[in-house]
Amino acid sequence: MAAVFFYLFATIMIASACVVIFARNPVHSVLFLILAFCNGAGLFLLAGAEFLAMLLIVVYVGAVAVLFLFVVMMLDVDFAELKQGFAKYLPLSAGVGVVILAELGMVAVGWQPSGEAKNLLETPIAANVSNTAALGQVLYTKYAIFFQTSALVLLTAMIGAIVLTLHHKPNVKRQKIAEQNARNAKNVVEIKKVPFRTGV
Repeated sequence: MAAVFFYLFATIMIASACVVIFARNPVHSVLFLILAFCNGAGLFLLAGAEFLAMLLIVVYVGAVAVLFLFVVMMLDVDFAELKQGFAKYLPLSAGVGVVILAELGMVAVGWQPSGEAKNLLETPIAANVSNTAALGQVLYTKYAIFFQTSALVLLTAMIGAIVLTLHHKPNVKRQKIAEQNARNAKNVVEIKKVPFRTGV
């Protein structure tokens, strides 16, 4: 039964990936990308990696792909203009694709696991420990420093994006938090006496 689901998920994922590439409508491409992610999550579940499956759904489908969809639908992008250079750069992109496929094929055929990698591959997971628990034990014990370092890198990238976004530009009104917090009825509300039947 697991083999049936494997071939079902794999077939739908490959077909969805092809539609993502060849679809003319970018909205359809993003929707089929979401479908490919969902089937990839199904393959992860079949492999026993439930953490990666949920990560794929929450992060890629729930955040990245939906963000792509919103950007594509909300921005008025002239896709006909963008596709004008497709034929011009097709030979170069095809050559790069062939080189990448050849390199991946060479790695897949000639790769042999090292001693440490072989030990990791041969190390069984305890029966009473789930995949998520085992991953957490490895991340927060042996690789805790690398895990915290990656968190600091992501934090630095987030701060950098905020700083670039808050770059001062001329003729752009900015919030002044101190002034907003100091607002009260005396400096905000102004009562004017309007004479009768004269208008404002």
